[in-house]
Amino acid sequence: MTEHSKIPVPDSGDGEGEAKKNSLLERVTDTFGIGGLNARPVPRDLAPPPAKRVRKKAEKTKVVVEKVVPVPASAAAPAPVAPAAQPEPIAATEPLPAPEPELPRVDFTSPRQTIDRDRLEEQGLIIPESGSSRLLEEFRILKRQVMQSAKAGGNGFGQRVLVCSPLPGEGKTFTACNLALAMAVEKDSEVVLVDADFAKPSVLSTLGLSGGKGLMDALADDRIDVADCVIRTDMPGLSVLPAGTQTEHDSEYLASERTNEVLARLTQGAPNRLVIFDSPPALAASPAAELAGHVLQALLIARADRTSRSSLEDAVSLLADCHDIKLVLNATSFSPSGRRFGTYYGYGG
Repeated sequence: MTEHSKIPVPDSGDGEGEAKKNSLLERVTDTFGIGGLNARPVPRDLAPPPAKRVRKKAEKTKVVVEKVVPVPASAAAPAPVAPAAQPEPIAATEPLPAPEPELPRVDFTSPRQTIDRDRLEEQGLIIPESGSSRLLEEFRILKRQVMQSAKAGGNGFGQRVLVCSPLPGEGKTFTACNLALAMAVEKDSEVVLVDADFAKPSVLSTLGLSGGKGLMDALADDRIDVADCVIRTDMPGLSVLPAGTQTEHDSEYLASERTNEVLARLTQGAPNRLVIFDSPPALAASPAAELAGHVLQALLIARADRTSRSSLEDAVSLLADCHDIKLVLNATSFSPSGRRFGTYYGYGG
């Protein structure tokens, strides 16, 4: 074995050298001459240790999205504001004219005449206070359509209805009288039945009334008030205006400006009053065409199995001034649907 001898270490004189020489590190240091390799001195002012990172919990952030409207370049910069103009003095103006006062209601004051019920029954007309019947039910439907159109048409012009036929004997007077009788029982309306068949008036005789001055007299003489010519009947809702004195110039009187004034008097101040004109046949006399320009709606009566299509077409062309022409088929005995009004109430007629 190799003999290991102690490596001599100089004594430091502090009495502890021998103990230090016994340490392995000291012997290595002395042997290899690395004693001069000492660590650099530690500086007195050390940099503080880096702060420990703390992971914080992310906070919730509320994101508000706002719609941005692009501003045109022309509006990017505010326009210069012009100085406010000094108000000009207001010139004195004339006061507005006062609205025209509404015309007073025209009421009829003649003595009441009684309608001949027996005569109505003889002619197959509606009998007041007789209850429901097939004829009354048919005219209830017709009057409702007429009254709805009149209401939509407004006051004055819309309150007038013309009843006409192409030729004689097709039932125009029958329809006009029944329509007036059916409307007269309405709770909120009244009817004036005008006999406008100046050549052959028949309304008064149909109802059993006595006559006097009428429409043609009021048109011919401006001193006559047409309201004084109206006959009141024992039916509170029905009045009758006779045809008046016969003349050979009835169409010329109807075409005059006075006609508007006279007809307006019949409904003045009475928005719930309807005027029904029983005119002469359109293809037999000219007054029907003249009256068509003074009414809102016209009922053109055609008799079943008698009135031809060509007659209807000619009549419609003559009544062209009226924009609402309703066709009424009279004297029918057949209904495709089997409709028989009146039998439900116990009346066969």
